Amino acid sequence: MNRFKVFLKDPNKKSFLKIIKEVVILIFIKKEIPFYYFKYLYRQNVDNYLDYLSLKEQRKLQDHKRLHNPEYVEILDNKLKFALFGRSNDLAVPKMVGYNLKSKLFCDAAEHQISDLNQLILSYKKLYEDHKVNQLFFRPLSGSGGKGCFKLSKSNLESELKQKGDTILNSEYIYTKVVVQHQSINQIHEKSINTLRLVTLITLEGTSEIISAFMRFGIGTSVVDNASSGGFFVGINHDDGTLKPKGHFLPQYGAQEIYEHPDSGFKFEGFKIPFYKEACETVINGVKALPNRFIGWDVAISDKGPVIIEANTKPHMQMSNIAEGGMLKNKHVKNVMAELS
Repeated sequence: MNRFKVFLKDPNKKSFLKIIKEVVILIFIKKEIPFYYFKYLYRQNVDNYLDYLSLKEQRKLQDHKRLHNPEYVEILDNKLKFALFGRSNDLAVPKMVGYNLKSKLFCDAAEHQISDLNQLILSYKKLYEDHKVNQLFFRPLSGSGGKGCFKLSKSNLESELKQKGDTILNSEYIYTKVVVQHQSINQIHEKSINTLRLVTLITLEGTSEIISAFMRFGIGTSVVDNASSGGFFVGINHDDGTLKPKGHFLPQYGAQEIYEHPDSGFKFEGFKIPFYKEACETVINGVKALPNRFIGWDVAISDKGPVIIEANTKPHMQMSNIAEGGMLKNKHVKNVMAELS
């Protein structure tokens, strides 16, 4: 309902006559009721509305058996399995120092049964000391959109665990060293790690292609950058690795279009992403190790280069649609949709 209110209140929408015409055309061509049209395509500046993937087409990319090997999916969509796989296959992933399966804590090849909060505090203090870290990043083993992620710092460990201890002991988390973000990206927003979302596709010809690229930014004090958790995203120019002029919030967060970060005032247009070429090479190498035909990769940029934070088989295709100005403009996407039809 909130998303429909955004559409009704948007002064930038097309005339209702044009909207009705385009919706009827989409129903005829796409063979579905185009609810997705009212998330973005109703806007006056979107003339090529037929170039945007419909919901059915998006789901085909995310779910079709021709694109997804169950064995690879099992690794890609589980953060623990992906971290272990990445470590054993020399992928550029954050260093994992431990994980817990509810009250069982695993670190340094040892298993510890945690009975209460005090024992959890003592175990984590030792974990931080042994690995010489001041801060760790906690992520649920499953889930998406940055939900449930948080940082725990050594300096406030006891007080923070009193708040989060029960949640940890009743859930499953992986703990990794915090990636130190490249200083130039910190100028835009330093509170969160602002990641690239690179989507890869293995074509029928066997080549690995990056079919979508955008960068996500957090806002305020949030430690996650996910647009589905309140952040926003900015498209990337593939040829030179620079940001496009405009950022986008998802409809559930107002659907605003912005040209500078709301906290820092940093303008997006023309910002050259450090190590962008290397980031693209990193995910293509990832495809060689895990040749699932369709993967969304989240890549952070440190001062030393790209780091794969995670990967998944169901990336948010509506963001790719918007960032790319219509995914069907890409010949590889067109070809794979013809293959799957």
